[in-house]
Amino acid sequence: MRIRIVDAFTDRPFAGNPAGVLLLDSFPDDEWLQNVAAEVNLSETAFAHPLAAGGAADWALRWFTPATEVDMCGHATLATAHILNTTGAADGTVRFAARCGILTATAQRDGAITLDFPTAPLTPEPEPEGLADALGAKVLSVRDTGPHIGDLLVELTDEKAVRSLSPDFAALVAHSGRGIIATAPAADPGRGYDYVSRCFFPRVGIDEDPVTGSAHTALAPFWSARLGRDSLTGLQASARSGLVKTTLRGDRTLLTGSAVTVIDGELQV
Repeated sequence: MRIRIVDAFTDRPFAGNPAGVLLLDSFPDDEWLQNVAAEVNLSETAFAHPLAAGGAADWALRWFTPATEVDMCGHATLATAHILNTTGAADGTVRFAARCGILTATAQRDGAITLDFPTAPLTPEPEPEGLADALGAKVLSVRDTGPHIGDLLVELTDEKAVRSLSPDFAALVAHSGRGIIATAPAADPGRGYDYVSRCFFPRVGIDEDPVTGSAHTALAPFWSARLGRDSLTGLQASARSGLVKTTLRGDRTLLTGSAVTVIDGELQV
């Protein structure tokens, strides 16, 4: 059984966010899928199989962390679309049926891929007691991001504060359904990005996710409202780092990035 590892939201190997991708004939039982994701041990492994022609979607798609299945994942969707387009299994736009609804991925001539995802609804929340201590930084504001991603979007004072975070991951577990998105404006927008973020998901087995596409469905409306532009570029300032271009279109958010296949092998199961 063929398995690929793809670095997503980057145009070079060993950066961005790595995802496992398996194309199947159908989904085996959930225990098998979870065991494979645990063995791959990346932030997400994507499993996809083709659907009958004529329906609302072309492929069924699921995502698993090493610990659990998740409702939405951007980088592993990008990685799957990259594999489908580079292997000839798809051409142009691919429609995925996922737990969060129908998602599309459109390959562009330069090799970049644009994902069409639901925009996260943002609801202001009081700062939870203990959140600033768990993050180790002053919190300016907090937003709930709705049921699909289930994170808290936490605004910090500046880019330096985001980059220097060293959270207490055990303490962060208590503060959201999935995790924490920490963000601030770019210190110098002339460097090619408008805002920075880092994402922490210890509750689902990922202390820090390198580049989180789904988080940008919340970051896009937050920063578009602040900066007055629908099209922005976000830098996720993890150790691996990656850029996500976002375009806000009402209840949908377009996420654009590149991907690189770094491993192509056989799963011996």
